[in-house]
Amino acid sequence: MSGNPAVVMRVVASAYAVAEKAGSIVRSVLRSGELGIVQKTGVNDLQTLADRLAQQSICASLSRRFPKLTIIGEEDLPDEEAKEDLIEDGQAEDILQKTCPVQYSDVKEEELVVWVDPLDGTKEYTEGLLDNVTVLIGIAYKGKAIAGVINQPFYNYQLGAEADLGRTLWGIPGLGAFGFQLQEVPGERRIITTTRSHSNKIVTDCVDAMEPHEVIRVGGAGNKIVQLVEGKASAYVFASPGCKKWDTCGPEAILRAVGGELTDMHGNAYSYHANVKHMNSAGVLATLHNHQYYASRVPQSVLQALTSD
Repeated sequence: MSGNPAVVMRVVASAYAVAEKAGSIVRSVLRSGELGIVQKTGVNDLQTLADRLAQQSICASLSRRFPKLTIIGEEDLPDEEAKEDLIEDGQAEDILQKTCPVQYSDVKEEELVVWVDPLDGTKEYTEGLLDNVTVLIGIAYKGKAIAGVINQPFYNYQLGAEADLGRTLWGIPGLGAFGFQLQEVPGERRIITTTRSHSNKIVTDCVDAMEPHEVIRVGGAGNKIVQLVEGKASAYVFASPGCKKWDTCGPEAILRAVGGELTDMHGNAYSYHANVKHMNSAGVLATLHNHQYYASRVPQSVLQALTSD
């Protein structure tokens, strides 16, 4: 390692440590039994104490170390100083040892936009479907997702209380992805992962048009991208405007780091500039391979229903 790692590597190293801290907050709130659930704006749109504390922790920790970052979090929280016990000032040393891809080596702190989903899969969290839950941190430069961190707070929870709970995945296109074993769906099987709780006729019609051999309905955008890179699904298909930029920025970066692709249902890339609208209005189509096949199967009626940004 040279004397001073590139800004991108330092931000990712901090985001890794901060995501692990957030994961531990999410576990602590669940253990307490006091979830502090409130309804936000729509059906199945919940917020818990874990969402609030994890976002405070992530945003305050990153902004303290990198005051010039633009940080956009999912939760609309009051502007108050985070308690000191929520601050994580550590960094993942092994990330600092890696060489930054040359195209990002001179990026300045103020040129980065960080998208934060402190608890992706909140509804599933409240229902005990803990393998659906993730903490997502995405880092964008010039509108593109260039780094991502996914923490799974309850990874291995089925093995019992004594298990080593949680893991963190991260990746940078041009460098690679780490924290998991890349696997692919065997053979030519089309296994589609899609929404568990936000389905409608358009979503179903689009999934059916892919002629899947199997459909998996689970919660959480981060969880679905993990399914792709671990060979449990071959495509993530969500023909609806329900997803937001903080759901997809980090996962997209990890997926692209292993050669995958994430677009809207029209096949267009999403932009992660600070001033873009938060909603992914034209749905999400993500694949590890054969993206064009899935894009070509999207029905015209679906494309007409979903306006591309």
